[in-house]
Amino acid sequence: MAKTSWYNERPNACHLVYLDKKSKELEKLLNHEKTMIIRGAQGKKSPLGGRAKIGETIYFVNTGGDLRVTHKGVISNVIESEKMTPEESIAFIQKYEAALNLSKAQLERWNGKKYLAVYEISDLIEVEPFTYNRTTNMDDWIILSDINEVKKLD
Repeated sequence: MAKTSWYNERPNACHLVYLDKKSKELEKLLNHEKTMIIRGAQGKKSPLGGRAKIGETIYFVNTGGDLRVTHKGVISNVIESEKMTPEESIAFIQKYEAALNLSKAQLERWNGKKYLAVYEISDLIEVEPFTYNRTTNMDDWIILSDINEVKKLD
C-alpha cells in the first residue's frame, strides 16, 4: 500500500492524461466547447479513487498521436460517483453532458460503467511542447510528482 500513501502525501502532484484524438477533445477544450473530461471503471472502485485533486496541474497528450504534450490546465472540480447501475451511469453522464461534449463513440464507451468521475478543467494554456517518454506505461491517466519524470530527452 505504499503507492496509496504516496498519492495521499504528495505535495504537488501533476497528471498526464490522454485525450481522444478522434473526438477532438483537446480542440474542444481549447475552443471552450467542453470543460470536463471523464474517466470510468467497471471494477470495484472509482477510476482514480480521489487521487486527482482540485488545484493540481494536468497535462494533455492525444491518443494515437506523436506523444507531444502541448497544453496544460488545472483541475478545478472533481466529481466521483459511488457504485452505479447502468441506468444511473447514463443519468450521471447526461447530467454533465454539455460540459463533457462527448462523441457518440465516447458515450458508448462510458455509458453503463459502475463508476464514473468527471474532472473540470480550467486555466488551459499552451506549454513549450515536449515529447512524452511512454516506455511501457499503458495507462491513460498518469499521476506524477514532477512532469519532468516523463519528458523524453531529445
